[in-house]
Amino acid sequence: MSKSVTKSETAVVSYQSYKEENYESKTIQLSSPMLHIGGEVSRLNPFEYVQTSSKVYLPHQEALAKTLHRQSAKFIDDYVDTIEKRQNIDGLLKQALGEDWITAKSPDGIPIFPDIRPKWTLEEGQRVTDIRPMIRNGMGQLYIPGSSIKGAIRTAIAYYLLKHAEKYKVPNSHRVSAIEEQLRSKLDNNQINNRNKSSLDDDLFINNLFTNYSLHYQGKNIPTRNIQNTDFLRAIKVSDSQPLIRKTVTVKKTGKKLFYNVPIIAETIVSSHFEDFNAKYRASIFAEVVYQAKTEFTLKIDHDMLSWFKHNQGMKLPFNSIAELLKICQEFAQEQWDGEYDYWQNIRNRRHRDFNLDFDLIRDFYEKEKCPYALRLGWGSGMNGTTIDWLLTDGLRSEIRDVCGIKSPGFQAPKSRRTIVNSRQEIRYVPGWTKFTV
Repeated sequence: MSKSVTKSETAVVSYQSYKEENYESKTIQLSSPMLHIGGEVSRLNPFEYVQTSSKVYLPHQEALAKTLHRQSAKFIDDYVDTIEKRQNIDGLLKQALGEDWITAKSPDGIPIFPDIRPKWTLEEGQRVTDIRPMIRNGMGQLYIPGSSIKGAIRTAIAYYLLKHAEKYKVPNSHRVSAIEEQLRSKLDNNQINNRNKSSLDDDLFINNLFTNYSLHYQGKNIPTRNIQNTDFLRAIKVSDSQPLIRKTVTVKKTGKKLFYNVPIIAETIVSSHFEDFNAKYRASIFAEVVYQAKTEFTLKIDHDMLSWFKHNQGMKLPFNSIAELLKICQEFAQEQWDGEYDYWQNIRNRRHRDFNLDFDLIRDFYEKEKCPYALRLGWGSGMNGTTIDWLLTDGLRSEIRDVCGIKSPGFQAPKSRRTIVNSRQEIRYVPGWTKFTV
């Protein structure tokens, strides 16, 4: 006797058939020399980490509190007092947990210091402050959210459409010249400020480029009241990355060991320059970053859904495949790469405020004419990596910066950059550059 097929089973079979016919799906390997994606917590307070001369320990706070309390209630008070005074905590931990406090466990067997981060700073034994943590998934593992990747792709598409406005029939009222005219008018009338800067792009061009669409399916118009339903990026699906778990790979021919997804606490140098382009030290920021990041995510295009979108003013969609989408990202990355090359060629090394600002390794990094990366993600991307600002004139970009950010009249925007030191105390890395390999 044959088993009857349920409605849910029929729906699953139908959906699988739809995906096979309409979905283009690729697994993308993502790699980056140095990466930081911020999370909900912008920085750790002093109670959330313990540091020695060379390492930072991220404690299981409940396990630590239980253990200190079990030893003596006084240890809790001493711990809080020591942390608040930013004093060395080693002696107290040895007294409470023993010489091997690093490997100590709570009474119920939970490791008290499960995560250890090597510390890279310009000064040996330098104490770090206000650590910026990397984003974690629900299991506490470092990863890259699909939303971060998709957000960067959205910016790349916007940039590409505006740069090739004639080819894709971008409405004249939303081309670069019109955008600059509107921005100039808003500046003259004091309508741009730090509070409304995040909505400027939406009002000026984003909504028109991405959501000014009608939906047509099987010859019929699909009514919709929600603007999100008319966003053609609905047809693109980007998964979260696989967790950034530390790996060691041995090269068979040489026996050399390669390390991937190494989490560290790195010193990020925020620098700018004087009028004569001599380098200027502004600040140090300490962040949890991933060195030699390597992971995977899935990129999908629903071609059937993409065909539903018809722009209300006749604009054409700029891609029909994952290969074309990645080409758009590559072109945007190249624009940023060229701008960064020019910036660093002008900066001159010098010692400022007791910091040796030697950026020769950064210039070496940008020496290749062709950008080897597909996108720039997370920390370090700056206004030129998260907006279409490279399409604006230098003067207008600077004026907007002076109104919305730190004023630097007469200087290009952005004026400052973030670079990261390596384990040999050299300024070596620029964060965020990522390669995509299909």
